[in-house]
Amino acid sequence: MSKKSVVVYSKPNCMQCNFTKKYLEDKGISYEVKDIVENEAAIEEVKSLGFSSLPVVIAEGLEAFNGFRPDMLNQLA
Repeated sequence: MSKKSVVVYSKPNCMQCNFTKKYLEDKGISYEVKDIVENEAAIEEVKSLGFSSLPVVIAEGLEAFNGFRPDMLNQLA
């Protein structure tokens, strides 16, 4: 299985962010979390991608998307 790089832009107390991270963990997919509260640059990255809500998921071979999207996350498994 190839290791794709997956980044989840997240913030504390975000239900969809938590669902997304749990889904990835359940599927055994490793990912990096960029917390927009702790990381000013992460906010700019989210805005530059054209998103205004979280989570935003960026993964190799997939178009960036936001929200909890099992259909998209499945493509990483």
